[in-house]
Amino acid sequence: MHWPKKLKRGDKVALIAPSSPVESHDLVESAKKYLEGLSFEVALGESCYASCGYLSGTDEMRARDINWAFSTPDINGIFCLRGGYGMQRILNQIDFDIIANNSKFFSGYSDITALHTAINQQTGLITFHSPMPGTLKFAQADLFTKTTFQDFIFGVDGSYIYKNPTGFDWCFLNQGEATGKLCGGNLSIITSSIGTPYEIDTKGKILFIEEVDEEPYKIDRMLNQLHLAGKLKDCVGIVFGDFADCDTKEPAKSLTILEIINNLNLTIPILYNFRCGHCYPTATLPMGAMVRLDSDKNSFEVIH
Repeated sequence: MHWPKKLKRGDKVALIAPSSPVESHDLVESAKKYLEGLSFEVALGESCYASCGYLSGTDEMRARDINWAFSTPDINGIFCLRGGYGMQRILNQIDFDIIANNSKFFSGYSDITALHTAINQQTGLITFHSPMPGTLKFAQADLFTKTTFQDFIFGVDGSYIYKNPTGFDWCFLNQGEATGKLCGGNLSIITSSIGTPYEIDTKGKILFIEEVDEEPYKIDRMLNQLHLAGKLKDCVGIVFGDFADCDTKEPAKSLTILEIINNLNLTIPILYNFRCGHCYPTATLPMGAMVRLDSDKNSFEVIH
């Protein structure tokens, strides 16, 4: 795995919408203004203002935007406007040779999980699970979220030690220490990769999982599918992020997310309630980087 070249003020970056369309054109302008505020020159992909049902343009347009952003020499970084749905439709149209030969900062989350996994596994490029500036919530993003995002935008040297923001506590469900490459992202997208050419490889890795707007029984089903597919057995540690709006409407007839996880009877180190996912505040994660979990030190850190 290798890190992309650090971005610096004055660099040209691209905004693209490779999944669903933004909720309003004002959000494209808001995202552009945010990046310009970091002293970047911003180029907009065709998909930024496009719409095709629940997709931000045709499959060909969205794939073309990704290939364009990576292949254009003076573009140094790529920011996804939002997630939604559609990334898996275009994975077979992405030119991974172009990406392998043009290592650049690439960020997004949610549906973008599919491309993080594919890029990490097919090119060795470290990418960034991060908030996206084209969403409604990002306009009111807190200092913790923007600071950790910008830490990785401009590059970190050496190790990076995570701490949850004030008021949010994490805990280790299982004790121990584990070191491995970070993989994962959105649970639905991870699970739907099973059986495809882009199936997630968790062997010897630390798996990060987050989800939004799913009933606990659906979380249970997806985690058990990963378990039966050997993906939880293969990894050396797990980081459970935020499960936003995943509470059941009938608590008396449901298991909690924590009960579902404990019922898996895993023995590897597990960090629970790491503040990252469809939530604010939220952290930024370098997917593919070497990370370490240590329950004795109550720590989660990037070690490069």
